[in-house]
Amino acid sequence: MKESTLRSGSKLTLCGAIFDAPARQQQLTKLEAEINHPEFWNQPEKSQRVMQARKRLEEAIQNASAVTAATSDIDTLFELAKEGENVNGELEREMKALETRLEHLETGMLLSGENDARDAIITIHPGAGGTESQDWAEMLLRMYLRWAERNKYEAVLTDRLEGEGAGIKSVTFEINGESIYGQLQSEVGVHRLVRISPFDANARRHTSFASVFVYPQIEDEIKIDIRPEDLRVDTFRASGAGGQHVNRTDSAIRMTHLPTGIVVQCQNERSQHKNRSGALKQLRAKLYEFEMEKKRAADQKLEDSKLEINFGSQIRSYVLAPYRLIKDHRTKLAIGDVDRVLDGDIEPFIHAYLVWRKTGKVVGDGKEDLPD
Repeated sequence: MKESTLRSGSKLTLCGAIFDAPARQQQLTKLEAEINHPEFWNQPEKSQRVMQARKRLEEAIQNASAVTAATSDIDTLFELAKEGENVNGELEREMKALETRLEHLETGMLLSGENDARDAIITIHPGAGGTESQDWAEMLLRMYLRWAERNKYEAVLTDRLEGEGAGIKSVTFEINGESIYGQLQSEVGVHRLVRISPFDANARRHTSFASVFVYPQIEDEIKIDIRPEDLRVDTFRASGAGGQHVNRTDSAIRMTHLPTGIVVQCQNERSQHKNRSGALKQLRAKLYEFEMEKKRAADQKLEDSKLEINFGSQIRSYVLAPYRLIKDHRTKLAIGDVDRVLDGDIEPFIHAYLVWRKTGKVVGDGKEDLPD
């Protein structure tokens, strides 16, 4: 039997990139010492981050052990094969399982965006086409709910508008779990379906479109943390009427927030302490508006990335007739088992998209012809 790429070194090199068990164990030991400190729980937010980091390290160490055990078993099977034992079936199963595990771990490595680790809110809207597109939107909804179920993620339907006769006019739902937003970035865009319509009495082929969009779940509260080292505080003599009302001390305050360049000042009080308090209040309000503006700009950027729901804008085509093939037009990945994909097995598309986004590499040859 010809040894696969797992034996050639490419995937085993990936193992080395994903796992550094001794280093991870050292990190875990340091975290355990920090957790056991008597004052560890005095800072809830920091404690939560440390506990999450510990969980990730424990999972990484477990994965390293599992991959080491799997590669050892495969080596043993190769040795048995060299001795004449018929282990082809078992060897293929073990290598396929290891390849799937490594692909899953590589997906985790590629999730490094600012919001990739967050839960997600997903919306689906059918394109023009009435019942046909509305039914396609419902098929997509089922695909994502089955994906969540297969991976033991929590899915919550928050809004659903039923279609006329069949399907849905729109739907919004949440999926909560590990790095959902990062994974489902592969699904953002227009999805195209080609099939013999079950709603056409003449059994003609129809093309339908539906759009999928994914938002990260962001906490409503914006926390404004003003660090002393980020401030430049200048004092100056307040202006005003002369005579007995003249301010003879430098009680006015001007604050410059160095990271943002925001400047505020307060001079209406004769007390420098009160003016400082007033300036901080102004600064906090301006920083809040600054963060809100950034959030609005990010939301608008997400909105602007939506594509028109029609021909030429699709990211993926699902062809059920005249042949059966699902093809992603960005990564060129094509899968013939359409039933498996529509039943929620979208991991190959997620992984291929993340690799394409990171490296620009495609996984298919792009030669498959799709019907108009």
